[in-house]
Amino acid sequence: MNYRSPPLTHGIAVLIVACLPLVACDKAPSSTSAAPLPEVAVFTVEPQAIRLSTELPGRTAAYLVAEVRPQVGGILLVREFREGSQVKAGQVLYQIDPAPYRAILARAEANLEAARLQAERYEKLIQTHAISQQQYDDARSQFLQAKATAESARIDFGYTRITAPISGRIGRSSVTQGALVTANQVNALATVQQLDPIYVDIVQPSASLLQLKDDLANGRVKGAGEGQAEIRLTLENGKAYPLLGKLQFSEVSVDESTGAVTLRAVFPNPESILLPGMFVRAQLQEGVREQALLVPQRGVTRDSQGRAVALVLDAKNTVQQRQLTTERSVDDQWLVRDGLKAGDRVVIDGLQRVQPGMQVRVVPATAAGASASPVVGQSTVVQANK
Repeated sequence: MNYRSPPLTHGIAVLIVACLPLVACDKAPSSTSAAPLPEVAVFTVEPQAIRLSTELPGRTAAYLVAEVRPQVGGILLVREFREGSQVKAGQVLYQIDPAPYRAILARAEANLEAARLQAERYEKLIQTHAISQQQYDDARSQFLQAKATAESARIDFGYTRITAPISGRIGRSSVTQGALVTANQVNALATVQQLDPIYVDIVQPSASLLQLKDDLANGRVKGAGEGQAEIRLTLENGKAYPLLGKLQFSEVSVDESTGAVTLRAVFPNPESILLPGMFVRAQLQEGVREQALLVPQRGVTRDSQGRAVALVLDAKNTVQQRQLTTERSVDDQWLVRDGLKAGDRVVIDGLQRVQPGMQVRVVPATAAGASASPVVGQSTVVQANK
């Protein structure tokens, strides 16, 4: 009996059919193992009006300062004030022995009376031509001279009572009872300072003034009016001074050694919290930036050259890197001058998982922060994910 093998084509068909399930098994896993898109949180940049301020160091200075000096010489009999107390203008501070000046005044007044009587007699005699015109003129001149001498003696007698030239707080006395003082001496007896209001002298770099003028000229900053800028103070202990001050003026020249100008502000000081010579931190309110662009600091990093960069998403959620120009920090945000525009979406969470050119999926900030894992050496990312 002859045996014939099956046709070759039949065998090939059986082999193809047997392999079909294997091919299907290989394709199914490949469709389910595709990696998911990285998740990031974004911040949409929107223009907003912000009030710009600059913190600068400053020193307090008395509003008025007057050094008390004697205008006549003599022995001090008594001191009429308590050191460190408040005094009023015209209040007696010291009493110089007035006896010598009282005697001089009495003698001057006696001479004045004699000259006055003689001038009156000569005035009657000149009418009858009993004396010459020259005699009358001499008598009149002597009377005026005696009057001036008496007035000078009266002024010197008054100067024996040394009074406060201004109202304010008086410091320590450099002399005691029984001391000998001389007219217009070099050393002051005491110093009176008016502390309410009080000045604060603030030093600002000239470059900052140029930047401010440029912002005002280009409309980026709207000023509050000349002399109307508000200033706040922070004291040496870190506490905020409760009252606001006003900017008064700035120097018209730049200090060649420091490249800075001095701004002067005046502050109310009813409780005498501010004392002359204190170091303070002044927050100068420069003006209002109407169309400011702010971005969270955690969304801005630095490249290898130290330039500020941010990751921005396009319409297809593809990551792009932008180089930024930042001006200053405003709380926990950067004020951006160049590199961003209104409507840009800046990546603020998930930075460590994406690179420029990658496509991502946008999720709320809390979700992106919770799923992010810290990366060693990237302190900005670690802080953003906390």
